[in-house]
Amino acid sequence: MSSHPDLAVDLFLPASGGTEELLADEVQRITGRPAEHARGGVWVRGSFETAMQLNLESRLAQRVLWPLVDGPYRDEQDLYALARRVRWTDWMSPAQTLRVDVNAQRSPLTSLNFTALRIKDAVCDAMREATGERPSVDTRRPDVPLVLYVGPDHAVLYLDTTGEALFKRGWRDARGGREDVKGEAPLKETLAAAMLAAIGWQGRKEDGPLLDPCCGAGTIAIEAAQMACGMAPGAQRRFAFERQLPFRPHLKAWDAMRAAARARVHAPHVAVVAGDVSFRMTDFAERNAERAGVKHAIEFKTMDALQRPAPAPHGVILMNPPYGERIAPKGQGSRAGPTLAREQFEGGDSSQVFFGSLASHWKRHYAGWSAWVLTPDFKLPSHMRLKESRRVPLWNGPIECRLFRFDLVAGSAR
Repeated sequence: MSSHPDLAVDLFLPASGGTEELLADEVQRITGRPAEHARGGVWVRGSFETAMQLNLESRLAQRVLWPLVDGPYRDEQDLYALARRVRWTDWMSPAQTLRVDVNAQRSPLTSLNFTALRIKDAVCDAMREATGERPSVDTRRPDVPLVLYVGPDHAVLYLDTTGEALFKRGWRDARGGREDVKGEAPLKETLAAAMLAAIGWQGRKEDGPLLDPCCGAGTIAIEAAQMACGMAPGAQRRFAFERQLPFRPHLKAWDAMRAAARARVHAPHVAVVAGDVSFRMTDFAERNAERAGVKHAIEFKTMDALQRPAPAPHGVILMNPPYGERIAPKGQGSRAGPTLAREQFEGGDSSQVFFGSLASHWKRHYAGWSAWVLTPDFKLPSHMRLKESRRVPLWNGPIECRLFRFDLVAGSAR
């Protein structure tokens, strides 16, 4: 059956690998409703206002998807017929634009591009029959983004209420954002938030100060500072649902939601400290923090991680360590290209020297702290000569990683 705009539905929130259970906990905390997680995402029963609330408040979800229709299929013609079951005039006008994305898992379909085209044809044919006009396609910023999930024999067509993915919080530099500093691939905001959720740090006074000594673009520190200040992650951006027909009667409620989110922002409850061995990176992170509205809530200082003193008697280190140039001491930056730098990160001599020295520095100066390190190198504890107390599987895009916890004590941790 196809869904009706006025009825509650099972919203689907896609999640990156390893974060599904964390997202289910977050969704339940935001909505007060039970959430069910499985590989790839989370379901929660909700209304339009639930979808708006999740877009505004979720730090871990990739999108908030509204189910339109589902059913069995064998080929593209069945999917065309499935999409024709939706009364599209409830969801859009012919003056609006659309885009169709297809996600397949063990599907017999041979061309996902052709599948997307058939869904688009179904929408346009239905709209032309109902109104005499058809919508156009906009692949960059459509009013009505649609997402089709196809399995071996079952398909679900969703309305994407989010638009640009939720990791785009709205504070990245408009010149291009994720590649503003040559050679950098900043951590996505959703993964930084997942790291914070995995370690149980919520920005409360009892959580203790948080330090990222290799902050890069500042993503971990910015996510942490926003949490410490009670800021909603979606407060600085717009969403696709604001342009979609069924949400228009709910936009006053949306305005009230955003106003309430702004009103709850407060001074940080706990210190967030960050910096990098590179002046260039620290400056870049500070500018990002300013755009994110939390520069006042982060103490930035350019300093070698191997020389940085503990900013408090106890606290939490959380880091996604770089490789190559930014783990070398000041004045000894590597000029290696990304391939060699990657090899260094995954166990090369310079990497092992850095992490061994870092562990020694932590044992001398950070006794009583806990340190969490995200890495694709599963041998990192042996490089650091430390015994991890926890390891959490997470995915950084297509890269399988581990988030290791080390409980730091003076002397040997073995």
